[in-house]
Amino acid sequence: MPLLDFAAIAGQLPDSWKSTRLGQVGPARIKVLRMDEQAYEEETHDYNEGLLVVSGLLRLSIGNEEIRVEAGQMYLMEAGIAHAVLAGSHGTLVIIDV
Repeated sequence: MPLLDFAAIAGQLPDSWKSTRLGQVGPARIKVLRMDEQAYEEETHDYNEGLLVVSGLLRLSIGNEEIRVEAGQMYLMEAGIAHAVLAGSHGTLVIIDV
């Protein structure tokens, strides 16, 4: 398995908020993307997500609550929960889909 530099990979992506799949470990898919301060519309998945902030800040909106996920922290999003990203989110985000 190769060494992965998440920040470098995210920095080379042509578009923000467009993830690229890096690999899979068992059933878990590992993706990375670049956040660019812009909001991202609400979405719901039929799978669990781990949202790991490598650098920067992720501002999640879940219902009427804002959750701030800082570098080195991960938020575990359960399947079926609607969530959106608020403006001001920036940096590198690793997504682990299960």
